[in-house]
Order: sequence, then structure tokens, then C-alpha cells
Amino acid sequence: MIRCVILDDELLAISYLKLLCEEIEGVEVVKAFNNPKVFLQEIDNIDCDLCILDIEMPGLNGLQVAELIKGKKIIFTTAYKEYAAEAFDLNVVDYVRKPIKKERLQQAFEKAEKLIEDKEKNNFFEWNTNLGKTLIFTNEIVYIKTSEIDSRDKDISLKNGSEIILKNLSFKHLSELLPQKYFVQINKKEMVNVQHIKIFSSSEIILDINSADGNPLKLNISEVYRNSLIDKF
Repeated sequence: MIRCVILDDELLAISYLKLLCEEIEGVEVVKAFNNPKVFLQEIDNIDCDLCILDIEMPGLNGLQVAELIKGKKIIFTTAYKEYAAEAFDLNVVDYVRKPIKKERLQQAFEKAEKLIEDKEKNNFFEWNTNLGKTLIFTNEIVYIKTSEIDSRDKDISLKNGSEIILKNLSFKHLSELLPQKYFVQINKKEMVNVQHIKIFSSSEIILDINSADGNPLKLNISEVYRNSLIDKF
């Protein structure tokens, strides 16, 4: 399922685009905006894979908005062909001319799906750790917590039972490096890979790794972060 957000200053265009998306299997429209400034204020808190941006808009145009988005795939829509070169300079998924046809939009989503799948299969990032500069493969991460020695650092527990310390990295920056589909912060000091949650209640989760005492690891869920965790499921 591709979760997408629409931004277009024309309400009729939004309605038509939502209708097309609903007809395409595996696509869900999470939210739609007709104001670029409101979109930018909220997009970081929305769990989505892709943004469909109109280019011609008053105030901020779609190209300017795209430069401010991090971690989302982008499809541009516009009635003007002269933006094509500039749009592809931003490394977007696709550039779809208006009036939009279902078949053409479906092609764009197929491109996006492949890119998202490839990213999830091969996703990694490089960071300074207690072992020096290290490649971290995100699908190997189970659990992340704030270091008790230095609160600027993060302790990572991996599938194989080993641990690595990420040096001087905030949860905000870390969330930009990790696949948003799988990683979620559960309180001020801890983040988990939801694929490793065995039990989930209103106040705690139990992971499929053990704590120091040999029992399954239990973690508390903060009320502030509970809805974000629920959204992942």
C-alpha cells in the first residue's frame, strides 16, 4: 500500500485526483491540502510514502515545496510542460501532465512502488559509532535507546544480539535516516522497529529480543507517542 498526500491549490483538482487514486489498487490518500504553507507545517508528522504536488500555486510553487520535503517520494502534476527539466533535476519519481489520465497516474505509482521497495530492501546509512564510521543496515535494527553515558548518543540493538553506539545523533535526525514505515518513537528515550513487536498493549510493548535478565524486553509507551505507534499497525 502506497500512502500518499496531495497538494494542489484547486479544490476541484484535488477531488478529481483523489477519485483517480481511489480507483488504483494499492494506493491510499492519507490527506489533501490546498495551501503549501499548511502542507509544510504538517507533512513531517504524517505517515506517508509519497507526495503528489501541483507545480503552479500562489505563494510557494511545487518546485519550492519539493526542495523542503525530506524522506518522501514526489510526483509532480502540472498543465505546463516547461517545468519538466527543472522537476527532474529534483530527482522526483515522475512528472504527470494535466489533464491527468488514470493510466498515466498508475504508471507513476508503479515507478514509486518500485523505488520504495528497493529502498526498503537495501536501506542503510553511514554514521560515526563507537567502532568508527560505520554502515548501518536498517533492517538489522531492532531497538534504539538514548545512551545512559551520554544523552547525545544512541544505543542500537541489532538482530544478531550485538550493540552499536551512534555518536551525537538526535531522534529527529535518526527518524529521517530510518524507513518511516517501520520505525517509531515510543517515548522520549526509545524507538523500535515495529516488525519486532510481539505484544502491544495500551501502556507497553514486548519485543522479540531479551533484556539483560534473560526475559523478553518490555518497554513503556508514552501517551504522547501512542497514536503514532497505533498508526504503524
